[in-house]
Amino acid sequence: MANTPQSKKRARQNERRFEINKARRSRVRTFLRKVEEAIESGNKEDATLALRAVQPELMRGVTKGLFHKNTVARKISRLASRVKAIA
Repeated sequence: MANTPQSKKRARQNERRFEINKARRSRVRTFLRKVEEAIESGNKEDATLALRAVQPELMRGVTKGLFHKNTVARKISRLASRVKAIA
């Protein structure tokens, strides 16, 4: 349990940031799910549009400290190659 005023404040801030980050992660996962569904359906146009929509969301997650930049780069690269492989 937090005892000092500083640690009490940090605990409050952590709770707020947790809620904000949870919402951001959920939003990014929704965009990723749309790309996955488009890839599964085999529709290249939808998959390309979904990939274009998810890229800025992932990069925003990097700037907000949600993800590491290399993790996002890897995810985008792998998704792009899967979208490209759709016949």
